Formats: sequence, structure tokens, C-alpha cells
Amino acid sequence: MDFITNEKLTIVGAAGMIGSNMAQTAIMMRLTNNICLYDVFSPEGVAEEMRQCGFDHVNITATTDPEVAFKDAKYVISSGGAPRKEGMTREDLLAGNAAVAKELGENIKKYCPDVKHVVIIFNPADITGLVTLLYSGLKPNQLSTLAALDSTRLQSALAKHFGIEQYKVRNCCTFGGHGEQMAVFASPVTIDGTPLLDIIGTGKTVNGIALSCEEWDAMKKAVTQGGAAIIKLRGRSSFQSPSYLSVEMIGAAMGGEEFKWPVGCYVASEKYHHIMMAMPSRLTNDGVYTKIVTGTDQEMADLDKSYGHLCALRDQVIAMGVLPAIDQWKSINPNL
Repeated sequence: MDFITNEKLTIVGAAGMIGSNMAQTAIMMRLTNNICLYDVFSPEGVAEEMRQCGFDHVNITATTDPEVAFKDAKYVISSGGAPRKEGMTREDLLAGNAAVAKELGENIKKYCPDVKHVVIIFNPADITGLVTLLYSGLKPNQLSTLAALDSTRLQSALAKHFGIEQYKVRNCCTFGGHGEQMAVFASPVTIDGTPLLDIIGTGKTVNGIALSCEEWDAMKKAVTQGGAAIIKLRGRSSFQSPSYLSVEMIGAAMGGEEFKWPVGCYVASEKYHHIMMAMPSRLTNDGVYTKIVTGTDQEMADLDKSYGHLCALRDQVIAMGVLPAIDQWKSINPNL
């Protein structure tokens, strides 16, 4: 059967719920017939379940050895950090997961410097992605982080509010940090063809339903706390949605359909720099590239605030000693 590629995909953190779902999704989407499952805890049980699914023509290996896992890998997805638990923010995971990201970057540089694309999804993804990028030595367009989950949560919330099918809510996007300080943009969004800005607080309806300013504010807050809501509903952090979206991302990098949602990118503009954050982007087999972000004055102010929050987190990691001072980054990764 046809696959997008036969090049090696390594899934890091494969023994966990996100990792095992990524493995199954990647196989079902026919991304590659060469999948390696890696975890510090044995992922052999996941590999055995994948084999028992009866997937044809797929070579599934499992290992706890980083050299075996990363050698010859051309694509990597990592969920290999500590999971978020009830009552925790993504930022609560900062110290431990930043150290995990450093080790991941070093393993990539040591064992698979010719990797084509890496997707980072463990929290706080903007910071863990930045740490991984620095220590991997990769070019910025070779690494992206999961940010789309915030945008799909916005799409879902709007579709439920107006009682319409989800695909009729288009151009949903949140930019900046993947966390409660994200900037939720209304200006690009259309609801069954009607601009969202023409609906909010105007009394105009779609499917007979209006959206007041107060309802919109409440919805934005709910979207920014969407991960915490899943923990309360399921008793554990999200695993199916981040698994699916991250596999879509790596599929786009392999040469599949272009990824349509915002992703976390390394930004180096005059206004935003030395950080990874969600931006308008394109992700294809050429890598990930940012586009110009535009919005209302309030949206841009919210984005500036989110950027400031990310810079503060980055500076915390510098203070921890996991990241060096910014002026030393180029000596570690000449591509930055």
C-alpha cells in the first residue's frame, strides 16, 4: 500500500497516551511504513498493540535507547515531557520539561543531524520547542510546535454556540503563546460566510443566534482554559486532539496536504524575536514559514502581551541555566 514516504518517523514519549495515539494515527493516515517508538519507559507494549491491529506493510520498532531511536530518523514528533495534571498550568511544567527539551535537542544533533522536520508538543510547547531548536542545531524552518489546538477549540466553541457544523466556522486562529495568555483573534473568522466582527455585539444572527460582547468574552476565556476543561471532564490531559493535529503537522512536512492551522514558529522580526510562538504560517515539505500577522488594535495589543509573557518564561529558563544568554545562542546554533 502507498505511503507518503518510507523514511523513518520517530515518536518520542511513545509509551504515553499521546504517543500511542500518534503512532496509530500516523499509520492510519499512511504517512510512513517506518515508525520507531521511543520512550524512557518501554514502549514495547504500544508497539505490540500496533502490530496486533493488523496494519500491513508497516515496520514498527520500539526502544528505550536514544541512539537506536534517533539514528537515521528524518522526522520526529515529541510528546516526551511530564503531563499536565488537574490544577496545573502549562507553565507549572517549565523547569522539568525544559531540561527534557535540552536533552532531546542534543540527541537530535548527535544522532540525526539530517532530520528534515521536528514537531514539539509537550508543554509549555513554545518554550520546550525553543530549547529543542537551540540545542538541535536545526534551522528555524525545520522545527514547529503544536499551537493549532487552541484554534480548533475556538472553532468548536463557535460552532456549538451557533448550532452549525464545525466546517462552516472558518479561519479560526489564536496567536502568541499556547496557554492562557494566548491572543484570540476574531477578525479573520467567518461564521457560515458572515464575518465574526459583524456579529459580535451587533444583534446580527447566524442560524437565528446572536453573539453578545459578554458571550464572546466568556468564550475567549473558555478557549484559553480549554486544556483545563478537558482535564476536569476526562480526569486527564488532552491526548486525542494533540495526537491527531501533531500527526497532521508531520504529514504536511513529509509532503502531504499543507497544514491549515497556525503552528508555533521561531520568530525573528523587528517586533517579535528570539522566541517561538503561534503565528500565521505555512507548513509543507519545505518546512514552516511565518506570515505577516494582522488584526484589530486590541488583537495586536493582546498579541504583544502574549509575546511579553513568553519572553518572561524564556528568561526564567535562562535564569535556570537551561538556556544560555541570548547573545550566546549563535555559538550553539549558528542558524539562530
